[in-house]
Amino acid sequence: MEERFAFDQIANVYKVARPSYPEALIEDVVSYADLKQGDHILEVGCGTGQATIGFAKRGFPIVAMDPGPEMLRGAREDLAGFSNVELLETTFEAWPTNQGAFRLIVAAQSWHWVSPEMRFTKAVEALSPNGSLAVFGNVPVGLPTELLAQFEDIYLRRTGKWGPPPEAGYLPIGPFKGWFDESGLFGSVEHRRYPWKWQRTTLGFTDFLRTRPEYVMMEPAKREEMLGEIAKAIDAQGGELTLDYETHLYIARRLNRD
Repeated sequence: MEERFAFDQIANVYKVARPSYPEALIEDVVSYADLKQGDHILEVGCGTGQATIGFAKRGFPIVAMDPGPEMLRGAREDLAGFSNVELLETTFEAWPTNQGAFRLIVAAQSWHWVSPEMRFTKAVEALSPNGSLAVFGNVPVGLPTELLAQFEDIYLRRTGKWGPPPEAGYLPIGPFKGWFDESGLFGSVEHRRYPWKWQRTTLGFTDFLRTRPEYVMMEPAKREEMLGEIAKAIDAQGGELTLDYETHLYIARRLNRD
């Protein structure tokens, strides 16, 4: 199974365990894109709606897509009160482009899953003149000192690997700004950083780990053994931990060459 489709298997956990996105980021995206009431938003890879709801609350018409039927089931539950949101079961690649219909495209923790050959060209097709593309993701940047060494030991023993998490690609050292620039289809990219802290119980943190790609693809018995060991380490420290997080935003306007 292709990795991006595997998340549908853990949609119920994903819905409750994944963090949302800072309100300041939503406000900045709306301001940058100069959205007016009635302007349409397209969301690529909405998952269970963690980012969707922030834009939905502001009343904008939204078309949000995801290839996972169970992910969309979770999104429908949380977005049931919003008549301005249309949910589609599809990939961005397979979606029949609605030419120039959207003032803003957003992709929260999903843009790296879209085909490199298609993501920017199709985005430009879907955007109206001067429309904007906003790509953003949450990145864990700090574990409590007392747990860091224990987690490193667990990972090395059980996987042979220890290093930056997959989400680190959203840091400025990652590829996103370069992807915009290389496409030649967008203007100057603005990058913004939003630091915050996330408090988790043992169960909340291990459930979150279940939604990370390396755990989703892990053999079930090995996954449960590893999560059990991580849970014991957190319980020994009182059963709670506070993680340092940053959300990184990359946003740019399409170039108009008509």
